[in-house]
Amino acid sequence: MADNIGARFDVEAGQAGDLGAVFDGGGTNFALFSASAERVELCLFDESGQSEVARITLPEYTNEVWHGYLPGVRPGQRYGYRVHGRFAPEEGHRFNPNKLLLDPYAREYAGDIAWNDAHYGYDVNAEVDKDLSFSELDSASFTQKCVVCDLLADPKAPTRPAIPWDRTIFYETHVRGFTKLHPAVPKDMRGTFDGLGQQAIVDYIKSLGVTSVELLPIHAYLDDHHLVAKGLTNYWGYNTIGFFAPEQRYEGRAGLASFRDMVRKFHDAGLEVILDVVYNHTAEGNELGPTLSFKGIDNLSYYRTMPGEARFYINDTGTGNTVNTSHPRVLQMVLDSLRYWTEVMEVDGFRFDLGTILGREPHGFDQRGGFFDAVGQDPVLRKVKLVGEPWDIGPGGYQVGGFPPGWAEWNDKYRDTTRAYWKSEEGIIRDLAARVTGSGDVYDLRGRRPWSSVNFITAHDGFTLNDLVSYNEKHNDANGEDNKDGHGHNLSFNFGVEGPSDDEGVIAARERQKRNLLATLLLSHGTPLILAGDELGHSQDGNNNVYCQDNELAWIKWDGLTERDKALTAFVRRVTSLREEHAIFRRASFRDGCVLRWVNPAGGDQQEEHWDDEGVRAIGLMMHTPEVEQGGDEALILFNAFDGEVVFKLPMRVKQGAWSVVLDTETGPGSDEGRKGLKAESELTLSARSLIVLM
Repeated sequence: MADNIGARFDVEAGQAGDLGAVFDGGGTNFALFSASAERVELCLFDESGQSEVARITLPEYTNEVWHGYLPGVRPGQRYGYRVHGRFAPEEGHRFNPNKLLLDPYAREYAGDIAWNDAHYGYDVNAEVDKDLSFSELDSASFTQKCVVCDLLADPKAPTRPAIPWDRTIFYETHVRGFTKLHPAVPKDMRGTFDGLGQQAIVDYIKSLGVTSVELLPIHAYLDDHHLVAKGLTNYWGYNTIGFFAPEQRYEGRAGLASFRDMVRKFHDAGLEVILDVVYNHTAEGNELGPTLSFKGIDNLSYYRTMPGEARFYINDTGTGNTVNTSHPRVLQMVLDSLRYWTEVMEVDGFRFDLGTILGREPHGFDQRGGFFDAVGQDPVLRKVKLVGEPWDIGPGGYQVGGFPPGWAEWNDKYRDTTRAYWKSEEGIIRDLAARVTGSGDVYDLRGRRPWSSVNFITAHDGFTLNDLVSYNEKHNDANGEDNKDGHGHNLSFNFGVEGPSDDEGVIAARERQKRNLLATLLLSHGTPLILAGDELGHSQDGNNNVYCQDNELAWIKWDGLTERDKALTAFVRRVTSLREEHAIFRRASFRDGCVLRWVNPAGGDQQEEHWDDEGVRAIGLMMHTPEVEQGGDEALILFNAFDGEVVFKLPMRVKQGAWSVVLDTETGPGSDEGRKGLKAESELTLSARSLIVLM
């Protein structure tokens, strides 16, 4: 299609300041960054997205931004770009105008991708050095289109919850998986933002005592070509192609606005919304991946390439490519995206997948790198919750404790230590003590707080809680990778039977173990994260990597809940209530004057020889606030990971009087059954593998 097809449009110079497609009421300004392009064509499509109605060369190039203004072009217009330049893969340039490219700043996409050889910038049938060949196939009819939008920040937006960090409890869930089978959600809304925003869903989540709903990726993403070929999809969504647009499959009746409508439903209930975001890589893969957007716009700027071998990509993410946040324009894109989701879509914070990548500079990870410095000084972003996944697979990629002040981090040390302790492994006690009290050995520096440690037992990646106590081995055959994918070191324990069991003894032990793990999580200092469905006994049949299972294997099953499942939900509510009522379980500072005392079953203080004894499985943590004599908190948590009973001689309270049992994982759901409310004067017997809280 020739350039003159766009002759009916009066193309004006426009401006380079605001990237993307910006509607001003009378027309739309289009601006695209590319440092090395030689020409940029804007392609306009009809509403179907299949017929190209105009192709217009952007007339101006200012500060490495190509731009033009089209009067009369309004919201709803479909568009894409063709970018001309050198095709020299050895030098890192992969321009190919035969590929219709997505705008990195597009607020919405329309249509689906239909995987085809045309998506690749090279000839996929070339027998040697494939990516050095040049493809003349046109991809426009097979790819998505961008959409001009006009959703802006609402100056009258309702007040947000602003939950203090020390009161925060994250609840990690999936828009589709949480609602797809929920009977209270209308069928046409299941799996969408509208479905997640249904009052029954919001009320249920609120009832659990959590404060912040953390959503798995909702940025526009693609189902990987190799998964589609196997009849699978990318369920989790860690395959982003656009950092401003929400994923189409989740949109509700109001389209783009349905996301913000959902956020406001949660805000009305006093709940925050946190987004899991993937700025570390894109869906374009390595040199053999498709050319969909960034790769064809300015490959050398958007991606980190190998020094001296720009044909190949640095793969610190394990996905084929690594986004180059050292480049000022790429860094700007990430910051602009974060501000958009904060100011326009009204979210309350972000969890950064493979967050170490964002701190990478050419010399390696740097907590004073450009991204961290920019976010820390940004007047919008420094006020929201920022959580890093502090690892990637690159050199020096494990950075737990290495993020700057103001950030919280997923703490896998907590996960592994807590799992190992309740599995009854040796030599865990000293590490358990550090994890339960906020991992001060990791975070008590530079004024960081206990909440910096995001504590978790389970998350989307790995076994669910039910499967953690039901399987010794992963069972990922459904993924079609010969069970080679997923973690092999799970620290799980099946209590003698692999998978489901009818043995009442096995069932009882597993249920108690779930309560042990949940109680430890929710009563530890730090910020707890609960995996959605764990409170319901959700199982994935031993699959610990359901990233490609968009089906009932991964979806939460709401029908057929047993009394055991309901009792576990009640237990979670009981423990979250205990945490909220007593600040001693959610310390806001390492320097709050709280007194911590570790005791052994004999009632004495834990001595060095006890810490060094690898056979120790039982210990107690006594805590009290400085104002305990004036009515402050005083608590004693007793842990027993032995397979048999342990008699604990109780230490004397600071205030006079007997200890009272407020939680016992042996008896379960926090009802008045068992020993809840029992007064204990001198000693108490803990059942095998159990936890008791006294106050």
